[in-house]
Amino acid sequence: MYLHCSFSFLILSQEPLGMQLHLQKCDLSHLDEIVQLSRKTFKDAFETENDPVDFSNYMDSAFHKDVISAQIQNNDSCFYFVKANSTTVGYFKLNENFAQTDLKLAHSVELERIYILERFQGEGIGSWMLDKIKQMGFNKGKRFLWLGVWEKNQRAIRFYERLGFIKFGTHPYFIGKDQQTDWLMRLDLTNLNPE
Repeated sequence: MYLHCSFSFLILSQEPLGMQLHLQKCDLSHLDEIVQLSRKTFKDAFETENDPVDFSNYMDSAFHKDVISAQIQNNDSCFYFVKANSTTVGYFKLNENFAQTDLKLAHSVELERIYILERFQGEGIGSWMLDKIKQMGFNKGKRFLWLGVWEKNQRAIRFYERLGFIKFGTHPYFIGKDQQTDWLMRLDLTNLNPE
């Protein structure tokens, strides 16, 4: 299932303010937290812009425990929590190979989901997350990172463009019966410096 990447906040700095951030790779023991976090962040980002019935039906199917469990157990998909000390502030999901929703190329990695809880937005966490994600892709020998972002989410599009992402296509995306359009955006990883 193809989900919009969302940044519904303004980046104020390149570094998170006063936070010690780290990543935690998720496994099945984190299933309930991933489901809760996925539902909350997606609802906060998109509920008001969609038909209530379509949105509710979509939430029930896309974030069902069985769906998320299967994604966690897919060797080509990884969920990561972003933690500020012991507090979860956001998460992201990466797909490789045939777990990718569109391209399915061996030399690409898809950022399918990236979300930050509302109370932690505006602290530079999004930039920090993207830096880590880019480095992970580079370290795996991937040539580019790509994502889908709703065409109406102009704040997110501007954010990705500032980081060097370019639009290379579009993709239909359904919230219930409502067909929406996602921009497909990519970032070249071949010129990154190794850590």
